[in-house]
This record gives sequence, structure tokens and C-alpha cells, in this order.
Amino acid sequence: MNPWPPLTLLKPGDAFPPLSRAWPAHSPAPGLVAVGGALDVPTLLAAYCATIFPWFSEGEPILWWSPDPRMVLRVEHFRLHRSLRRVVQRFRASAGCEIRVNSAFDAVITACARAARQGQSGTWIGPRILNAYTALHRAGHAFSVETWIDGQLRGGLYGVSIGRAVFGESMFTEVTDGSKIALAALVALCRAQGLPLIDCQQNTRHLAFMGAAEMPRAEFAGAVRQHLSEAAPRWHFEPVYWDALMPAAPLTAHR
Repeated sequence: MNPWPPLTLLKPGDAFPPLSRAWPAHSPAPGLVAVGGALDVPTLLAAYCATIFPWFSEGEPILWWSPDPRMVLRVEHFRLHRSLRRVVQRFRASAGCEIRVNSAFDAVITACARAARQGQSGTWIGPRILNAYTALHRAGHAFSVETWIDGQLRGGLYGVSIGRAVFGESMFTEVTDGSKIALAALVALCRAQGLPLIDCQQNTRHLAFMGAAEMPRAEFAGAVRQHLSEAAPRWHFEPVYWDALMPAAPLTAHR
């Protein structure tokens, strides 16, 4: 007999089941909530409002997840380690370097789909995900933060925003630290505009190193519900936002 809750099979337009139906941490698929449904904008918005997100490979049905605990970055706890601080300082001081928001969303998500991942033979960002999040971007609820160097897109990340709730999705880089610069810029933007949390979904050593930590799903869901009804931020990056992360300072020689 299967000891796990029976999976809900969704048809397009069906409501998501309560999070209590998600498979527990000791199950074969921790956090799995439902299977099927659709990837249209209304379904994605309903999912994120309920702290549920899609994650599946090509050839699989749509799989919906809500892990417990949830990996979350409180922007006040972001760790700007010394090496990255120097990278950001150089980036900030260079006339050829800039952060842009939402200027090349399609290019960012496509680059994320093509990026090689350690320990992974493929990508979960297949054509259905690409089309779904591009539509979500057109609807005003998916964003990109981009690292531009000498007029070229060299790194970035994309995520989802509903009200003042922010959900990170994926990053890519073509240069050393390009995605880390974009993440630091997202944190600076969030601090400057009073956005307290960035959802990171899954626990990884890299995210923990940057300051993310696990949060009970119930606590995370309560925080998301609170932020959903708040006024959305202005998704635009101003160089002065770096001051929310670190004060401007002249570079000194490495010792």
C-alpha cells in the first residue's frame, strides 16, 4: 500500500489541492503536489500565489511542487563575501558595465535553458516552460535581471513577481561571476524597494553560502499571502541601488 497522499490529477482550469496533499520530506518525491493541468498565465499565477511551482523534464507531464521546508533568501541576510564585493565594486566602477531589468527577458531565459548544470545531463527549461514564462513576462509577472558588459548580455537571472512576493527561477553566466552580479543586483533592488524575501525553492550549498536558509512551508506561505496584496515594485535598476548593498568606495590594491 502506498503510504503517500494520492496525487491530484489536474485538468486545465482545475484548482490546486491544499498543500497538505503534498508528498512529505521522506517520500520519493518531496513536495510533489499535483500532476497535469496547464501552463497558461492564470494557472501559473494561481500556483505561485499558493507557493507551488512547475518543475518537470520534456516528455513528462507537468509536475507541480511545494517543498517543505522552503529555501528562502531574506535580503537582509544576503552575504556579500569579500571576493564578490570586489567584483561588484569593479563592475560598478566600470563605464562599460551596467545592470538592466527586463530589457532582454527572452534572451535570459533562453540562455538559462542552454546553461550546463553540474550533475545534470539536461535542462528542465524546455519549450513548454520557455513559452509559459515568456507569456508570464508579457503579462507583467516574470522579470529578468541582466548583467551587461560592453553592450553584451553576459549573465543574468529570471524570476516571478506577484505584488511584492518575489520568486527566483534560474540563472546563467558567460563570464566569471556574471550570474552572481545579477543576484547581487536583485538583492540591492529588493533592499532599495523594501522587498524582504526571494524564494529560492530548493536547498543548495551555493544558495546557503550566499545567505539563503530553509523556512517552514507554512511560514513561507503566510509571508507570500501578506506580500501578494501589496503594491508591486518598480522593476527598474538604478545604480544608486548598489548603496543598499554596499556604500560606494574606491578600489584598493589587493594585498
